[in-house]
Amino acid sequence: MTTQMTSNVNPLMRVIKRIDFATYAPLIALVVLFIASSIASEYFLNARNITNILRQVSYTGIIAIGATFVIIAAGIDLSVGSMVALVGVVTMFAINSIAGDVGGVFFGIAVALVFGAALGAINGVMVTKGRVTAFIVTLATMSIFRSVALYLSDAGEVVGNNNLYPEIGGGYFMGVPFPVWVFFLLAVFAHILLRHTAYGRHVCAVGSNPNVARYSAIPVERVIFLTFVIAGFCVGVSAVLLSSRLNSVAPGDMGAYFELDAIAAVVIGGTSLAGGRGTIVGTVIGALILGIINNMLNLLGVSAYLQGLVKGLVILIAVLLQYKNNK
Repeated sequence: MTTQMTSNVNPLMRVIKRIDFATYAPLIALVVLFIASSIASEYFLNARNITNILRQVSYTGIIAIGATFVIIAAGIDLSVGSMVALVGVVTMFAINSIAGDVGGVFFGIAVALVFGAALGAINGVMVTKGRVTAFIVTLATMSIFRSVALYLSDAGEVVGNNNLYPEIGGGYFMGVPFPVWVFFLLAVFAHILLRHTAYGRHVCAVGSNPNVARYSAIPVERVIFLTFVIAGFCVGVSAVLLSSRLNSVAPGDMGAYFELDAIAAVVIGGTSLAGGRGTIVGTVIGALILGIINNMLNLLGVSAYLQGLVKGLVILIAVLLQYKNNK
């Protein structure tokens, strides 16, 4: 009897040992957090509350998708929050300059996407051609972009005069807000780009070892440059969704601390800050974890001043776990 039980247990233990728990850690954390939140607050599972979580997550989650490419390539982008404000201001000006509602919306969206990608390209050029560390470049442009946004708007709120534009950020499809659909669809596209294309493999190779990537005939500078362009494009998408929901842009506040939330989502999702490894699925899970944490802190009445502390501790724990797994 004992021998039979031992023989049944041993295959199970072998299967368990084969499972890479580090890979599934973000998903496990999300499930545990979801269950704990359901128990902690009776309002958590309310459909309206879940919808609000997904909507709030979508804005920073879209930015985190772009940041994933940058971080996998062993870079960093601290300017995305200020970039949101600048793109939002320029987009609102563009929409207000067109008389027709439909034409104004299409023109504004096009401007946001192109301008966001262009701002990302500025970061990319400084990193690749200027040979300046990404941390320093984006720290500088974080200040520059915010200052330009404040100057263009004269430090005042820019209000839209387009009646159709608010439907983009405030509309629903099949009961789900438009920003949530955009977030998940963009995540699917980014996942395919990262996991199933040559460019995605090149991003991982460059992040792992740029010198080896060069010897393998991979255009390292071009790959890094495009990661910043992708990040800027994602900022443009987020700026459209956020500014359309409010139908206005406050350049002093819009996008504030978005860079922290985006990087946190990427790190919590398992992407290595050292580069070379990461997934879009992990980033989406990381964004959802952050969204649930923020929501639960609000539902439990935790002071807003302590929410940043909790978020910082979550980031530290995620980084420490990465370090431990890589040793």
